[in-house]
Amino acid sequence: MSDDSLTFDDLQRVLVQLHALTDAAEAHGTLVGALCTSECSLADWLGQILPDGRAEATAAMHLRAIFESTCGSLGEHMLSFAPLLPPDDASISDRTAALGEWCQGFLYGLGSGARPEASALQGDAAEVVRDFTHITQVDVDPDEDEEQNEQAYAELVEFVRVGVQLVYEQLTPLREPPVESGEVLH
Repeated sequence: MSDDSLTFDDLQRVLVQLHALTDAAEAHGTLVGALCTSECSLADWLGQILPDGRAEATAAMHLRAIFESTCGSLGEHMLSFAPLLPPDDASISDRTAALGEWCQGFLYGLGSGARPEASALQGDAAEVVRDFTHITQVDVDPDEDEEQNEQAYAELVEFVRVGVQLVYEQLTPLREPPVESGEVLH
């Protein structure tokens, strides 16, 4: 995320306070998946992650900031998007589990948005979605040392970051408003 004040821990605290249906990683993944397929609104996202779809004023401001920051980073061609995950000082087990939950949320959000035609996800984007399905089951390898697990985690996070951008780009037509019949495109 480009705004350092929007942290994973802050989002997690807000979601716990609101008795959210999910944790921070899955909630952010849900948002990103939905944004890939449709013009998801803040209200749409809150409806997916909160029991009654509403938040009190302070929490709503924080959730709006995360929503807007995420929308902005996905829309930029500077590849500034990053999944919202626990900080590096969290254990590798917690960060790895959160990455799996993030991918689970992404797949849920992708499925909850506009339904792409069967041929909409092809090639690399279809492969990314299949790989994200596998990442939902990711775990730390107990036979590897901490450095190797850290390296594997960093590679997976980068794969997810780039994979999201690829899926977002391929699904751009789903987010564009339909052309009214009779309109002439130039």
